[in-house]
Amino acid sequence: MADLLFKPRGNHGKVHDITPESAGWQFVSFSLYHLNEGESISEFNKDKEVLIVMVEGKAQFFEADNEWGILGERMDVFDKTPPHCLYLPNGSEFKCIAKTNCVIAIGKAPGKGGHPPRKIGPDGITLMERGIGTNKRFINNIAMENEDYCDSLLVTEVFTPAGHWSSYPSHRHDEDDFPRITYLEETYYHRLKPANGFGIQRVYTEDNRINETMAVADGDVVIVPGGHHPCAAPYGFEMYYLNIMAGPLRKWRFLPDPALEWILERDG
Repeated sequence: MADLLFKPRGNHGKVHDITPESAGWQFVSFSLYHLNEGESISEFNKDKEVLIVMVEGKAQFFEADNEWGILGERMDVFDKTPPHCLYLPNGSEFKCIAKTNCVIAIGKAPGKGGHPPRKIGPDGITLMERGIGTNKRFINNIAMENEDYCDSLLVTEVFTPAGHWSSYPSHRHDEDDFPRITYLEETYYHRLKPANGFGIQRVYTEDNRINETMAVADGDVVIVPGGHHPCAAPYGFEMYYLNIMAGPLRKWRFLPDPALEWILERDG
């Protein structure tokens, strides 16, 4: 099995480049750029659809004959304001020019040409509260199942207050057996406030075939090829993560850890 924790490759340029080959799976690719003002990147994506998330900063985007303007308002991800995003179908070529220092996340998955290019957010993305007690967290749904924006990709942001848990009670989506459960590969791009702290993510299966507990630092990525995958933010440190998911069916159906089902039954 591939390692599950990926450290950024420095703090400038393309600091993450996770592919199906490096992750040991089939569907999800994830990359992350740290650009200085005036720098540019361009990519051609033959058979993959693309969803670009402006994590922080502003950039101008061009694609084919389309000029998408300057995307991005959020200069600090922990402002929790809705992100500016851009969806492009497979066969698209794009270029972006950083208008400020910026952090740009790019999720990719197999495309079918079923959806047109479009801006996503900030309109239509509303910060939602989920969970109770120390399981309370806040969600920016960017392109989940209810938003018919993509062929394969499912994308969301989660803000976990200090001392709280998220992606909890533990759940898995690692079987292709709809409607009971769907197979979805998933990446977690983590940020922390203050940035010198750590968070915890566990990835485990009920038979312990996978059983990894990781201290994640600001900027790390964890991949979830299967199993349950809860996160915890220690007291004093707020946690953000961006989730990219994809699989053979664009549906999010999961099963809880049987040992934790009583929490769902109690809390609803």
